[in-house]
Amino acid sequence: MAGYLSETDFVMVEEGFSTRDLLEELTLGASQATAGDVAAFFVADLGAVVRKHFCFLKCLPRVRPFYTVKCNSSPGVLKVLAELGLGFSCANKAEMELVQRIGVPASKIIYANPCKQIAQIKYAAKHGVRLLSFDNEMELAKVVKGHPSARMVLGIATDDRHSLSPLSFKFGASLQSCRHLLENAKRSHVEVVGVSFHVGSGCPDLHAYAQSIADARLVFEMGAELGHRMHLLDLGGGFPGLEGAKVRFEEIASVINSALDLYFPEGCGVDILARLGRYYVTSAFTLAVSIIAKKEVLLDQPGREEESGSIPKTIVYHLSEGVYGIFNSVLFDNTCPIPILQKKSSADQPLYSSSLWGPVADGQDCVAEGLWLPLLHVGDWLVFENMGAYTVGMASLLGGTQTCRVTYAMSRVAWEALRGQLLPTEQDEDTEGLCKPLSCGWEITDTLCVGPVFTPASIM
Repeated sequence: MAGYLSETDFVMVEEGFSTRDLLEELTLGASQATAGDVAAFFVADLGAVVRKHFCFLKCLPRVRPFYTVKCNSSPGVLKVLAELGLGFSCANKAEMELVQRIGVPASKIIYANPCKQIAQIKYAAKHGVRLLSFDNEMELAKVVKGHPSARMVLGIATDDRHSLSPLSFKFGASLQSCRHLLENAKRSHVEVVGVSFHVGSGCPDLHAYAQSIADARLVFEMGAELGHRMHLLDLGGGFPGLEGAKVRFEEIASVINSALDLYFPEGCGVDILARLGRYYVTSAFTLAVSIIAKKEVLLDQPGREEESGSIPKTIVYHLSEGVYGIFNSVLFDNTCPIPILQKKSSADQPLYSSSLWGPVADGQDCVAEGLWLPLLHVGDWLVFENMGAYTVGMASLLGGTQTCRVTYAMSRVAWEALRGQLLPTEQDEDTEGLCKPLSCGWEITDTLCVGPVFTPASIM
């Protein structure tokens, strides 16, 4: 092992004991604590992250994963992904500092923000981060001034009109402008080593991936004509992190593999990477949050009568976290989080019209409404699954809450799989940047249903 993660960083979950069991123990302990200062926390299954990695290597054997730090920057996630050999896609100085602090070499970092501050470009230069992205003349000029030895990746626009979170309206160069940008880079003696794109998060259009890879091939040919030695293709991110996604990861991978075989066949000398965030962490995190206040509101109009025959009412529950913090997906992704009751209710309990609200005195801080729940009380706990993406580190800006505590867990099977990976010893500076593939003994890969897979070696 590379030494990023140790057994002291997580709770070892033994056979027959799940992370849900751990969560129940922690909520019981928080409820019994006299201080009562724990109102929300996460349980993170690092084994789920390991399993996602095996799945990725199986589905996209030619692609090396880089983790998008902004998606979830919790230490346990960064350490387990570093242990798996991933590179890291950073958007700013703080993220570069964070991954380098745990020992990740600069050669495994890409500064992928298309809108960079000059001071942070200089920070990247000072700390050895050489791979940067750009998509316009201004970004190129800033890099020429602050980091002339950088190796640049040209970001191109995609047809992401069907994506849940489209990006190309503000990021990515059009194909028509790429030659001009490549000519400017050549005149400025800046080395352009590759092309990147991003089809946006939640992209249901499989053709967008194939078309973007075809467009990247055209830009590679432009670069070659102008004397750029381009050898890196960045597929971007936006890959789904849930099994029930509209388009499954395996379907996306199949389209990508076919397009790569057509436009960047194996042996062509091009290294391929992808920047994933949600894919790795969404399903790994479960949130427990307690009810801090409640109010019953009588409904004044005709409607559904409660089973008890009393006047219809709706119950407003306030949580310690809201849409300006952990539940920001309500605002940005139009999600409706569905709670799981920590206390099991009986089948004959009446259900009441209910809504969940955050702690902020704001009419927009509504986490979920239109729910039918049994009668709950202040201090009761609600559980929300699939809460790993863009939640940890997203402290409430208006409510004043701090980052929630995270308890990490991993099964012994996943830990043994992680320990069993065969990573060559890094011998010198030229090889330390290689994102080495994961390969376990057959008995471990059989357990995780994945065979050993090897991927291209270098980005530099």
